Amino acid sequence: MLQFDLTAQVRDTFGKGASRRLRAGGLTPAVLYGNNTAPVSLQMDSKELTHTLLKVQRRNAVFNLRVQGDQAEAIHHVMVKELQTEPVSDALVHADFCAISLEKPMVFTVPVTFVGKAKGVDLGGDMTIFVRSVTLKGRALDIPEFIEKDISDLGLDEKYTCADLAIPATVEMLSDKAAVCVSVVMPVQVAVVEEAPAAKGKKKK
Repeated sequence: MLQFDLTAQVRDTFGKGASRRLRAGGLTPAVLYGNNTAPVSLQMDSKELTHTLLKVQRRNAVFNLRVQGDQAEAIHHVMVKELQTEPVSDALVHADFCAISLEKPMVFTVPVTFVGKAKGVDLGGDMTIFVRSVTLKGRALDIPEFIEKDISDLGLDEKYTCADLAIPATVEMLSDKAAVCVSVVMPVQVAVVEEAPAAKGKKKK
């Protein structure tokens, strides 16, 4: 899984007015909670946070969040729980982070990508993709960013199921292993029956 570093400071001002002043000063209000810790109000550099989130592009990622406060610095392993943005400008308004344990198994949705051209398509078959993502369970850093499946050898009337997807040995597949991910079949030929022209009536004398 992707990993990134972020820095935050403990925030001691609250309310809508205080949040507006923070954003005007180039800071984004945020909250850290979870993993049996009390919620902590934070403020983060807006440019650094936005730049890092653009790299992530809403994929699964673990952030090493260094929190600076009155006491000693602490590093929390966190994931993004929610992002609030302005509806018009799409500017970041608020961020929620959830602290996690790197040793505790968690459930994640992981995208599946297919590479190559199925040989069955070259033989005239139609390929259909049924699965774009699967559900995996494991420790965060063991979860792959995505699962890639080469379909070059997929022939006519053949299929790949979730059981055919390669995942780390330390990760469990929660999706139905028998579910078809992709298949190639010969298109059904539909016979077109032409109707005979209607007989013309005889003219009256």
